[in-house]
Amino acid sequence: MEKTMLLRPRLSEKTFSLASSSVYVFDVPADANKHTVAKAVAAQFGVTVVDVNILNWKGKAKRTIRKGGPRRSPASSPRKKAYVTLQGRREPAVLRGRGRQERRQEDREEG
Repeated sequence: MEKTMLLRPRLSEKTFSLASSSVYVFDVPADANKHTVAKAVAAQFGVTVVDVNILNWKGKAKRTIRKGGPRRSPASSPRKKAYVTLQGRREPAVLRGRGRQERRQEDREEG
C-alpha cells in the first residue's frame, strides 16, 4: 500500500531552501499518517527517512459577490503536507532537476 501512495513534491522557494538542510515537502493524501509517509518515501526513492512532520491545512471559504447569477460559495480545498527529513545529503531523484541520462550516470558511479 505504501508504494502506491501518491507523493507530490511541493516546489516553491521555501521548499528549495529547506532542501539544503535535507528536508523535503510533499503533498500527501488526507488519510496518511507519519508512518505510512515514511514507508512510502523510503520505498519510492530508496532513501533513509529520519523524521516526518505533517501539517493539516484547512480549506477556507472564499468571499463571493452576487452579480445576477446563483450564489455559490467556492472554497479552497484542504491539503495535507508532509515535511520529510532525510539522512545524509542524498536527495530523491525527482527533486534533483536533472535529466534521465545524468541520473543513470550517477547511479553507475555509485554502484
